[in-house]
Amino acid sequence: MNYENERIGHRLRSAIYSFAALAMVGVVACAKTEGTSASKDTSAASSSTVASSSTSCAGDNGGITLPAGFCATVFADSIGHARHIVVNSNGDVYVNTWSGKYYATPPHPGGFLVALRDTSKDGVADIIKRFGPDSFHGNEGGTGIGLYKGSLYAEEGDTITKKRIVRYAISTDSMTPTSATSETIVRDLPATGDHPMHSFVIGPSGDMFMDVGSASNSCQIKNRTLESPGHKPCTELLTRAGIWRYDANKTNQAFSPKERYATGIRNAVGIAFDPGGQLYSTQHGRDQLRENWPKLYTQEQGQNLPAEELLKIVQGGDYGWPYCYYDGFQQKLVLAPEYGGDGKNVGECASKLGPEAFFPAHWAPDGLVFYTGTSFPAHYRNGAFIAFHGSWNRAPGPQQGYNVVFVPFANGKPVSPSKYEVFADGFAGAKKDPDAAAHRPVGITMGPDGALYITDDKGGRVWKVVYKGP
Repeated sequence: MNYENERIGHRLRSAIYSFAALAMVGVVACAKTEGTSASKDTSAASSSTVASSSTSCAGDNGGITLPAGFCATVFADSIGHARHIVVNSNGDVYVNTWSGKYYATPPHPGGFLVALRDTSKDGVADIIKRFGPDSFHGNEGGTGIGLYKGSLYAEEGDTITKKRIVRYAISTDSMTPTSATSETIVRDLPATGDHPMHSFVIGPSGDMFMDVGSASNSCQIKNRTLESPGHKPCTELLTRAGIWRYDANKTNQAFSPKERYATGIRNAVGIAFDPGGQLYSTQHGRDQLRENWPKLYTQEQGQNLPAEELLKIVQGGDYGWPYCYYDGFQQKLVLAPEYGGDGKNVGECASKLGPEAFFPAHWAPDGLVFYTGTSFPAHYRNGAFIAFHGSWNRAPGPQQGYNVVFVPFANGKPVSPSKYEVFADGFAGAKKDPDAAAHRPVGITMGPDGALYITDDKGGRVWKVVYKGP
């Protein structure tokens, strides 16, 4: 799926920024459940929010639907193009926002990193602070964000000067960095082409596993072009379409092909550890089987192939892209048409690694978290929540996704590769379409109180989801 972010509006758009945006956008107003406004950017330190929330559900759960017993509040709103999200041990929430050429609307004024705190424990952030560089200083923000040893790690930069992962020492008193200057952890990250974001996760010892998405749809000689064959070998795999490993304890590491950990993953935006420390990622399936190969695929096949995937990541693993894609109907990897496939041949794909679970085509999985809390019913314990950004190329059928699903696990693996439950829906509003959707889920994480937080990069909203019981 995607030209991440589907070129918003089905094609690449260049955002036009001006200093006038500062005057037009103004300061974010976060609506409380009862319709009042929360205070903003106060400088005084406030108490932590670790304690279980006393959230009262809004009548409409902030516009989304949830299973019985669950409710949601709009934790924050209109904070910019909110991507991935983390929650500190004291309950402070941090969001990376991303702008640049993928968005037609200007970025929010101020830094791309957003710190949020709920001092009244009503499920709505009443202190909001922004820090880090902004769009007027050559920055587009990013997707990846993480916490490790008291520091906030984040992706920043732009597609011209390349991107980087930086580190800020965070003060829990002020929520923001102790110094305005960040340290570069990894520099010179590839950021051209179709998938320029770098999501990541950091393990207990500091191993940082980072997505480097592909620069193309399927490594064609002419990208996204009718019957253009694929490069053989696909040299793009040397620096793209995989997961790289770096050390979060070290500064100024340079991106290099030698740090590649796993390959053949078109775009692993969702990346997380399971409760046992096993690394997983999602994979965005490729686009345009029907459009580029109409002699081989019907419109219905183009709409429903290939499946989106949840992958169990092993060192040295090859998950098939661009030579293979996963057919959820045949439940196997098959050879891509760019490499002589006809939708049935397996060929070299027999030696590639398939998914642990799969989902409908083109839903665009952007966020992944394993639920290790205790406040949700036991059914959700150790299972995976996945945020789907939503499709743009399921024609002639309606677009789908724009939701959060739950994959139940047992004994360290999904109970079934095809079993999932739609947990949260309604984000898009009246129409599931990239342009018409009110909101599009991206990031998802769990707080220390067991609540789930979900971000949206269309309206800049953050929801907090809690369980209140039957």
